[in-house]
Amino acid sequence: MPAILVDAGVLVGYLDPRDPAHAAAVAALKAAPGKPWTTWPAATEAAHLLGREHPEGRDALLAMIAEGALGLARLDAEDAPRLRQLMAKYHDLPMDLADATLVRVAEREGIDTVLTFDRRDFKVYRAAGIGALKILPKP
Repeated sequence: MPAILVDAGVLVGYLDPRDPAHAAAVAALKAAPGKPWTTWPAATEAAHLLGREHPEGRDALLAMIAEGALGLARLDAEDAPRLRQLMAKYHDLPMDLADATLVRVAEREGIDTVLTFDRRDFKVYRAAGIGALKILPKP
């Protein structure tokens, strides 16, 4: 089954019905051309953005991971050198750790598509062996 990577902003939009991007996030995940995957740093960013005002969203995020509706890509010490390279290369944006892990997982697993509302940055990022990632949802 094909896979698609999911950025924190889409997760927040999906889990918070008050978020202005809620309808777009729900539609994007529903139409995703593969199983959605993320990383712990992206999930942590989403949980932080959901904040104290939306604890049920944070709980729903963890439930999605626990139930397998949202895959969690592994990261370990072997990925750290490449994460450092990516963050140094895109320091002018700047690339945060969550974005770097999504690009790294794309490279390692050959996943060429990311669900993100952060088109500005993801249009610039290049994954080794893939090049430009396909960005969904389309504007």
